[in-house]
Amino acid sequence: MSDRLPTTAPRALSIAAWAYVVYLLGVILFGDWVRITGSGAGCGAHWPLCDGQVIPRPESTERVIEFTHRLTSGLCGLISIGLVAWTAKVLGWRSRVTRAAAATLGFVVIEGAIGAALVLLELVADDTSSLRALVVGLHLGNTLLLMACAGATAWWAGGGRDAIWGDPPLARGWFALGLGGIAVTAMLGAVTALGDTLFPVGTPAAESAAHLLIVQLRVVHPVVAVLVAVALLAFGGLLLDRPLSAEARRWVRATGLLLAIQMAWGVLNILLAAPGWAQLVHLLLAQGLWLAAVLATMAARDRAPS
Repeated sequence: MSDRLPTTAPRALSIAAWAYVVYLLGVILFGDWVRITGSGAGCGAHWPLCDGQVIPRPESTERVIEFTHRLTSGLCGLISIGLVAWTAKVLGWRSRVTRAAAATLGFVVIEGAIGAALVLLELVADDTSSLRALVVGLHLGNTLLLMACAGATAWWAGGGRDAIWGDPPLARGWFALGLGGIAVTAMLGAVTALGDTLFPVGTPAAESAAHLLIVQLRVVHPVVAVLVAVALLAFGGLLLDRPLSAEARRWVRATGLLLAIQMAWGVLNILLAAPGWAQLVHLLLAQGLWLAAVLATMAARDRAPS
């Protein structure tokens, strides 16, 4: 029997990797629910223990929500470790699937560290500091990198070919600009959503806090979103004029469709004064748009093995 490692991942591993992407999305949405409900201080300024207890008593709804979020987030880490071990065993440590899984685990660790910092520095609940806005933006940025790596793991485990960066520099720049634009827009959106929770639109609290960065970004976020959307739609049209694979075309079109839906929902979100449930849908669409854009980039860059 040959000891040579297989070059493709087992179907079960591919399914598990995509299931993890779905689970990760659920954890991200639940984390936003923690912010919307003001439950970030549910365990007090304690981490990793909850109010000094391993298994706390459910004395309040906020504590139950925060502790549940910590459990589900911790499970992300365990699943990531399992995926790294699995891919390394069946594909080897040099496999791109294993490297993507390891990067996913790394960003899970960073995600937990940022979450711990928010709790230990008490940048939760009713805190309105600029530091909290900065950390929240960075938190979302790391979440996007985490989702990108998890998506890459699932993509390559499912048979996606390795990305070849051999196109002209202008094309590479457009890809970087597109993904960077989505990331910056999403990070600004995270801070804007924080402001919508702390200072609901049209309330005296919002008017008195008009000088705060958290409130001021309400104007910046939609402007940046429109500019990025126009650039992405134009770029998508240019991409579809190129000789792309059928799979790449599907992901480019999916990105354009999600972008249009996201923009429409953003307008509705503003008109509704950003209620919690609308913010969750907005975040769901943002994560879907990001993942589609990442996979569109990977698929458009791929070439068949020579």
